[in-house]
Amino acid sequence: MIFQIGSIVIVLLILAVLGSAIRILREYERGVVFQLGRFWKVKGPGLVLLIPYIQQMVRVDLRTVVLDVPTQDVISRDNVSVKVNAVVYFRVVDPQRAIIQVANFHEATSQLAQTTLRAVLGKHELDDMLAERERLNLDIQQVLDAQTDVWGIKVTNVEIKHVDLNESMVRAIARQAEAERERRAKVIHAEGELQASEKLMQAAHVLAQQPGAMQLRYMQTLSTIAGDRSSTIVFPLPIEMLGGMAEFLKKGEPKA
Repeated sequence: MIFQIGSIVIVLLILAVLGSAIRILREYERGVVFQLGRFWKVKGPGLVLLIPYIQQMVRVDLRTVVLDVPTQDVISRDNVSVKVNAVVYFRVVDPQRAIIQVANFHEATSQLAQTTLRAVLGKHELDDMLAERERLNLDIQQVLDAQTDVWGIKVTNVEIKHVDLNESMVRAIARQAEAERERRAKVIHAEGELQASEKLMQAAHVLAQQPGAMQLRYMQTLSTIAGDRSSTIVFPLPIEMLGGMAEFLKKGEPKA
């Protein structure tokens, strides 16, 4: 009886040792193995055998992590207060450095993303935040990637999700947009007047060189006016005609 109990205990000990010695890593996982506290190698994927109590392994996930950056209060370069949040995509490319160089690479990347978001956006004006998000996304991604490289982290993408303004700033932007539309309308109207004046000047030059064309234009205008029955047209006599009539009458008078 005692022999059977001892055999069972031995079998259980062997199973426990084997259970602690065998690890199975998935395709997207790697194991950072330490031997007596010192780094040994990166193992996986597949079956990994460890020496019990001598070697320990830390699992590392190599898949892309989606990190939601909490809303940050940002003061733009033109002293406008806005609330900005973003999303960061990163993954582990060097499991050894991700485990050895930083205590918690996920938390470290999150905190760094928050400070970088405030620092980069604070160097730009509000108009840049609203109109040039792609460029700002690239700037933030490059800064983050350079700083997390020592941790074995690759920041693949950064997207600014929302830029929230207070009500007074929204109204100010609306007034600015309305003023801009009015300015463009006035500029277009002025350009139209300038083009029209240039065309009128050209027409006047042509008519001045061709008196017959001037008379034809005069008759066309009279025809247009005559289309309205309530209009009264007065035909002035040319000065030359009046002078000729006066001379004719002087010739026809009897001599004393």
